[in-house]
Amino acid sequence: MRDKFWILGGLLLFVGVATLPTWRDWETHANTRPPALVLPAHAKQCVAPLDFMRGSHMQLLLDWRQSAVRENNPTYVAYDGKTYPKSLTKTCLSCHDKREFCDRCHDYVGARTPYCWNCHVDPALGKGAAR
Repeated sequence: MRDKFWILGGLLLFVGVATLPTWRDWETHANTRPPALVLPAHAKQCVAPLDFMRGSHMQLLLDWRQSAVRENNPTYVAYDGKTYPKSLTKTCLSCHDKREFCDRCHDYVGARTPYCWNCHVDPALGKGAAR
């Protein structure tokens, strides 16, 4: 029982070292705010409500890809009845600037670079194949 102090100290040290990355990450992001996004001036509304787009935009884009490519359904009917082409370049990038909109949020949350730009045009750089 004399070693109880050393065992408890060792366990506390281990837990502290093992959780250090979590604590550092929490400290780093505790006082930061999400980037202020530049919303498109000429567009009045998006293809879906803001709350939905914040959390599920990638799923929407994946569903669009599946539907347009595999099921030959190139038109999206929005929640308000308007129709849009299922196209990242023609729909999303017609309003949003990739660098000021997409890249700022993806950098803030530490998301990996989306592979959208492997095929789609980045208008600022002119890279990718237009779709």
